[in-house]
Amino acid sequence: MSGTKKSKHVVVLCHPEPDSFNAAVAAKYCAVVRESGQQAVLRDLYRMKFDPILQGNERPGSATFHQSPHVAHELDIIADAAFLVFVYPIWFGTPPAMLKGYVDRVLGSDFSFRAVKRRDNKSRLAGTHLLSLTSSGTSQMWLDEQGAWQSLVTVFDHYLERAFSMASTEHVHFSSIVDDLSERFFGQYMQEVLEAAHKSCSIVREDVSAGECTAYDPALDRQVEPSEDF
Repeated sequence: MSGTKKSKHVVVLCHPEPDSFNAAVAAKYCAVVRESGQQAVLRDLYRMKFDPILQGNERPGSATFHQSPHVAHELDIIADAAFLVFVYPIWFGTPPAMLKGYVDRVLGSDFSFRAVKRRDNKSRLAGTHLLSLTSSGTSQMWLDEQGAWQSLVTVFDHYLERAFSMASTEHVHFSSIVDDLSERFFGQYMQEVLEAAHKSCSIVREDVSAGECTAYDPALDRQVEPSEDF
Protein backbone atom coordinates (compact mmCIF):
# COMPACT_ATOMS: atom_id res chain seq x y z
CA MET A 1 0.00 0.00 0.00
CA SER A 2 1.29 3.45 -0.89
CA GLY A 3 0.21 4.93 2.43
CA THR A 4 -2.61 5.02 4.95
CA LYS A 5 -5.94 5.87 3.34
CA LYS A 6 -8.58 8.18 4.78
CA SER A 7 -12.20 7.11 5.29
CA LYS A 8 -13.06 8.77 2.00
CA HIS A 9 -15.14 7.57 -0.92
CA VAL A 10 -14.47 9.32 -4.24
CA VAL A 11 -17.49 8.85 -6.50
CA VAL A 12 -16.82 9.45 -10.20
CA LEU A 13 -20.10 9.97 -12.04
CA CYS A 14 -20.16 9.82 -15.84
CA HIS A 15 -23.51 10.61 -17.45
CA PRO A 16 -24.50 13.63 -19.58
CA GLU A 17 -27.94 14.11 -18.00
CA PRO A 18 -27.98 15.76 -14.55
CA ASP A 19 -31.27 14.05 -13.63
CA SER A 20 -30.31 10.60 -14.92
CA PHE A 21 -30.71 7.30 -13.08
CA ASN A 22 -26.93 7.25 -12.70
CA ALA A 23 -26.98 10.66 -11.04
CA ALA A 24 -29.57 9.37 -8.58
CA VAL A 25 -27.34 6.35 -7.84
CA ALA A 26 -24.34 8.60 -7.17
CA ALA A 27 -26.39 10.94 -4.95
CA LYS A 28 -27.81 8.02 -2.96
CA TYR A 29 -24.42 6.42 -2.45
CA CYS A 30 -22.90 9.71 -1.25
CA ALA A 31 -25.81 10.36 1.10
CA VAL A 32 -25.55 6.92 2.72
CA VAL A 33 -21.78 7.27 3.16
CA ARG A 34 -22.17 10.65 4.85
CA GLU A 35 -24.95 9.35 7.08
CA SER A 36 -22.54 6.59 8.13
CA GLY A 37 -20.05 9.19 9.30
CA GLN A 38 -17.61 8.83 6.43
CA GLN A 39 -16.60 11.27 3.70
CA ALA A 40 -18.00 11.20 0.16
CA VAL A 41 -16.56 13.36 -2.63
CA LEU A 42 -18.50 13.51 -5.90
CA ARG A 43 -16.67 14.11 -9.19
CA ASP A 44 -19.34 14.69 -11.85
CA LEU A 45 -17.30 14.55 -15.05
CA TYR A 46 -19.88 16.15 -17.34
CA ARG A 47 -20.63 18.98 -14.92
CA MET A 48 -16.86 19.48 -14.53
CA LYS A 49 -16.49 19.59 -18.33
CA PHE A 50 -13.72 17.05 -17.99
CA ASP A 51 -11.60 16.76 -21.13
CA PRO A 52 -11.04 13.03 -21.86
CA ILE A 53 -8.52 13.55 -24.66
CA LEU A 54 -5.03 12.39 -23.70
CA GLN A 55 -2.40 14.65 -25.23
CA GLY A 56 0.95 13.30 -26.44
CA ASN A 57 2.92 15.09 -23.74
CA GLU A 58 0.69 13.66 -21.00
CA ARG A 59 1.95 10.11 -21.46
CA PRO A 60 4.29 9.03 -18.62
CA GLY A 61 7.77 8.44 -19.95
CA SER A 62 7.37 10.97 -22.74
CA ALA A 63 10.39 13.24 -23.21
CA THR A 64 8.02 16.21 -23.06
CA PHE A 65 5.83 14.88 -20.23
CA HIS A 66 3.67 17.53 -18.59
CA GLN A 67 1.01 16.98 -15.95
CA SER A 68 -1.72 19.60 -16.18
CA PRO A 69 -2.92 21.35 -12.99
CA HIS A 70 -6.38 19.80 -13.54
CA VAL A 71 -5.01 16.27 -13.56
CA ALA A 72 -2.77 16.96 -10.56
CA HIS A 73 -5.85 18.25 -8.72
CA GLU A 74 -7.78 15.04 -9.45
CA LEU A 75 -4.83 12.89 -8.39
CA ASP A 76 -4.68 14.70 -5.06
CA ILE A 77 -8.36 13.97 -4.52
CA ILE A 78 -8.21 10.23 -5.24
CA ALA A 79 -4.76 9.56 -3.77
CA ASP A 80 -6.01 9.04 -0.21
CA ALA A 81 -9.39 7.53 -1.09
CA ALA A 82 -10.36 4.31 0.65
CA PHE A 83 -12.96 3.70 -2.09
CA LEU A 84 -13.01 4.75 -5.73
CA VAL A 85 -16.56 4.39 -7.05
CA PHE A 86 -17.36 4.54 -10.77
CA VAL A 87 -20.99 5.27 -11.66
CA TYR A 88 -21.80 5.02 -15.36
CA PRO A 89 -24.06 3.55 -18.07
CA ILE A 90 -22.77 0.73 -20.24
CA TRP A 91 -22.76 2.01 -23.81
CA PHE A 92 -22.01 -0.42 -26.65
CA GLY A 93 -20.55 -2.84 -24.12
CA THR A 94 -18.08 -0.41 -22.58
CA PRO A 95 -17.93 2.62 -20.24
CA PRO A 96 -18.51 6.05 -21.82
CA ALA A 97 -15.48 7.53 -23.56
CA MET A 98 -15.23 10.27 -20.95
CA LEU A 99 -14.69 7.73 -18.15
CA LYS A 100 -12.05 5.89 -20.18
CA GLY A 101 -10.42 9.29 -20.68
CA TYR A 102 -10.46 9.80 -16.90
CA VAL A 103 -8.63 6.52 -16.48
CA ASP A 104 -6.11 7.43 -19.19
CA ARG A 105 -5.48 11.01 -18.11
CA VAL A 106 -5.81 10.80 -14.32
CA LEU A 107 -5.24 7.26 -13.06
CA GLY A 108 -2.49 6.69 -15.59
CA SER A 109 -0.91 10.13 -15.35
CA ASP A 110 1.98 9.16 -13.09
CA PHE A 111 1.84 5.40 -13.66
CA SER A 112 3.05 4.15 -17.03
CA PHE A 113 2.31 0.88 -18.80
CA ARG A 114 5.83 -0.19 -17.84
CA ALA A 115 4.91 0.18 -14.16
CA VAL A 116 1.80 -1.91 -14.81
CA LYS A 117 3.80 -4.61 -16.56
CA ARG A 118 6.33 -4.96 -13.75
CA ARG A 119 3.54 -5.02 -11.11
CA ASP A 120 4.83 -1.86 -9.43
CA ASN A 121 2.85 -1.44 -6.20
CA LYS A 122 3.69 2.25 -5.80
CA SER A 123 0.52 3.45 -7.50
CA ARG A 124 -1.39 6.15 -5.64
CA LEU A 125 -4.37 3.81 -5.78
CA ALA A 126 -2.56 0.92 -4.10
CA GLY A 127 -4.81 -0.39 -1.35
CA THR A 128 -7.88 1.50 -2.59
CA HIS A 129 -11.09 -0.49 -3.10
CA LEU A 130 -12.82 -0.21 -6.49
CA LEU A 131 -16.61 -0.31 -6.78
CA SER A 132 -18.54 0.03 -10.04
CA LEU A 133 -22.23 0.92 -10.09
CA THR A 134 -23.49 0.61 -13.65
CA SER A 135 -26.71 0.63 -15.64
CA SER A 136 -27.92 -0.58 -19.03
CA GLY A 137 -31.13 -0.36 -21.01
CA THR A 138 -30.87 -4.06 -21.77
CA SER A 139 -31.15 -7.06 -19.49
CA GLN A 140 -28.27 -8.74 -17.68
CA MET A 141 -29.05 -11.90 -19.67
CA TRP A 142 -28.63 -10.06 -22.97
CA LEU A 143 -25.26 -8.63 -21.89
CA ASP A 144 -24.17 -12.15 -20.92
CA GLU A 145 -25.29 -13.58 -24.25
CA GLN A 146 -23.25 -10.99 -26.14
CA GLY A 147 -20.18 -11.65 -24.03
CA ALA A 148 -20.23 -7.96 -23.10
CA TRP A 149 -20.58 -8.43 -19.35
CA GLN A 150 -17.64 -10.75 -18.81
CA SER A 151 -15.50 -8.70 -21.18
CA LEU A 152 -16.24 -5.48 -19.28
CA VAL A 153 -15.52 -7.03 -15.88
CA THR A 154 -12.28 -8.53 -17.17
CA VAL A 155 -10.77 -5.63 -19.11
CA PHE A 156 -12.00 -2.80 -16.86
CA ASP A 157 -12.68 -3.94 -13.29
CA HIS A 158 -10.12 -6.69 -12.78
CA TYR A 159 -7.51 -5.09 -15.02
CA LEU A 160 -7.62 -1.82 -13.07
CA GLU A 161 -7.51 -3.71 -9.77
CA ARG A 162 -4.35 -5.57 -10.77
CA ALA A 163 -2.70 -2.73 -12.67
CA PHE A 164 -2.94 -0.25 -9.80
CA SER A 165 -2.52 -2.75 -6.93
CA MET A 166 -6.02 -2.00 -5.63
CA ALA A 167 -7.34 -3.91 -2.63
CA SER A 168 -10.51 -5.29 -4.21
CA THR A 169 -13.11 -4.78 -6.91
CA GLU A 170 -16.86 -5.26 -6.95
CA HIS A 171 -19.51 -4.51 -9.57
CA VAL A 172 -23.21 -3.86 -8.96
CA HIS A 173 -25.29 -3.60 -12.13
CA PHE A 174 -28.81 -2.28 -12.71
CA SER A 175 -30.38 -3.63 -15.88
CA SER A 176 -33.36 -2.60 -18.01
CA ILE A 177 -33.11 1.07 -17.02
CA VAL A 178 -35.60 2.86 -19.27
CA ASP A 179 -37.20 6.30 -19.29
CA ASP A 180 -40.47 5.02 -17.84
CA LEU A 181 -38.88 2.97 -15.07
CA SER A 182 -41.54 2.32 -12.43
CA GLU A 183 -41.26 3.80 -8.96
CA ARG A 184 -41.27 0.29 -7.53
CA PHE A 185 -38.20 -0.79 -9.47
CA PHE A 186 -36.50 2.56 -8.86
CA GLY A 187 -37.01 2.16 -5.12
CA GLN A 188 -35.70 -1.40 -5.27
CA TYR A 189 -32.57 -0.28 -7.06
CA MET A 190 -31.98 2.54 -4.60
CA GLN A 191 -32.19 -0.04 -1.82
CA GLU A 192 -29.44 -1.99 -3.57
CA VAL A 193 -27.33 1.18 -3.72
CA LEU A 194 -27.91 1.69 0.01
CA GLU A 195 -26.78 -1.86 0.71
CA ALA A 196 -23.70 -1.46 -1.47
CA ALA A 197 -22.78 1.79 0.32
CA HIS A 198 -23.25 0.20 3.74
CA LYS A 199 -21.02 -2.68 2.67
CA SER A 200 -18.34 -0.24 1.51
CA CYS A 201 -18.50 1.68 4.78
CA SER A 202 -18.19 -1.58 6.71
CA ILE A 203 -15.05 -2.47 4.75
CA VAL A 204 -13.60 0.96 5.52
CA ARG A 205 -14.32 0.50 9.23
CA GLU A 206 -12.55 -2.86 9.12
CA ASP A 207 -9.57 -1.22 7.39
CA VAL A 208 -9.51 1.50 10.06
CA SER A 209 -9.43 -1.18 12.77
CA ALA A 210 -6.56 -2.87 10.93
CA GLY A 211 -4.69 0.43 10.70
CA GLU A 212 -4.97 0.62 6.90
CA CYS A 213 -7.26 3.66 6.98
CA THR A 214 -7.57 6.69 9.23
CA ALA A 215 -10.95 7.62 10.68
CA TYR A 216 -12.75 10.50 9.03
CA ASP A 217 -12.88 13.78 10.96
CA PRO A 218 -15.83 15.91 9.75
CA ALA A 219 -14.27 19.00 11.32
CA LEU A 220 -11.44 18.79 8.79
CA ASP A 221 -13.73 18.30 5.81
CA ARG A 222 -14.08 20.82 3.03
CA GLN A 223 -15.97 20.86 -0.22
CA VAL A 224 -13.70 19.80 -3.06
CA GLU A 225 -14.32 21.61 -6.34
CA PRO A 226 -12.58 21.48 -9.71
CA SER A 227 -9.64 23.86 -9.83
CA GLU A 228 -11.19 25.17 -13.05
CA ASP A 229 -12.96 23.73 -16.08
CA PHE A 230 -11.04 21.09 -17.97
